[in-house]
Amino acid sequence: MNPDTPPIPAPDGESWLFWAGFALFVVLMLVLDLKVFHKEAHEVKTKEALGWSIFWIGLALVFNAALIPWLGGQKATEFLTAYLLEKSLSVDNLFVFVVLFSYFRVPGAAQHRVLFFGVLGAIVLRLIFILIGAELLTHFEWMTYVFGGFLVLTAAKLAFAGESDPDPSKNLAMRLARRWFRFTDEYDGQKLMTVRNGVRYGTPLLLVLLVIEATDVVFAVDSVPACLAVSRDPFIVFTSNIFAILGLRALYFLLARFLGSFRFLKYGLAVVLGFVGVKMIIAGLGVHMQTWVSLAVIGGVLAISTVASLMFPVKPEIASTE
Repeated sequence: MNPDTPPIPAPDGESWLFWAGFALFVVLMLVLDLKVFHKEAHEVKTKEALGWSIFWIGLALVFNAALIPWLGGQKATEFLTAYLLEKSLSVDNLFVFVVLFSYFRVPGAAQHRVLFFGVLGAIVLRLIFILIGAELLTHFEWMTYVFGGFLVLTAAKLAFAGESDPDPSKNLAMRLARRWFRFTDEYDGQKLMTVRNGVRYGTPLLLVLLVIEATDVVFAVDSVPACLAVSRDPFIVFTSNIFAILGLRALYFLLARFLGSFRFLKYGLAVVLGFVGVKMIIAGLGVHMQTWVSLAVIGGVLAISTVASLMFPVKPEIASTE
């Protein structure tokens, strides 16, 4: 390994306590979310979503502040940068949720439940991807160039991609699920499985969940290398990812109706991905950028693309009178 490359901390006894403590915290929050705060199925309104968004962002910032006396200012800056990066990249997930829920006509009262189980799957997937990515970077220095190059290519693809919405009917996970399992055409409340004439069927809600999980695999392939470009510490990368994911449902219900207004956001995300990709490549060459610089660049690009979207909104189409 390049001697200038920041080493990945060994999983000693103290670090395992960090992981165990955070895992217990995540489990506790998910149980409270499902069994207390959202025990009764209901459609999440904008006011409620705003409150939960503030709660999850505030919780992430409290954790970030606690890292300063706990692990030091450098780790805290890495966490905040990775959190902001993952939070911005997760907006792409929201576009997919909008398309899926519209395509499958998911009832408003059932949307929170399917997103909850989607979060559970995303947590497991991110943990696996982060640990694998960290191990690859530890043992194979050339993977730095592979990850960095992949991010640059992903940025170019995002920047020059068309504006068309994804077509769920062409999703591989959905086609395989329909081939291997029986599904009903009607919902059965919030149930993922139902029984008809003694035969067990999956409901459309299960199909939506499978597509969401498959989509998250694709997003994890982008976001995990991007966050590893910010920090080589798996604990920092994992916690920043999970805090962003935990707030994803509230963010969806808050922004779903306004997502079409962020016309320049994808270009901002493309610039961010390209930046972290280049940062990773030059780090492999021994040129290391200060984390606060990465934070400033990422935050600045996202702020500019968001403000530009609000200042220059999409013009409504005028129907022809001819």
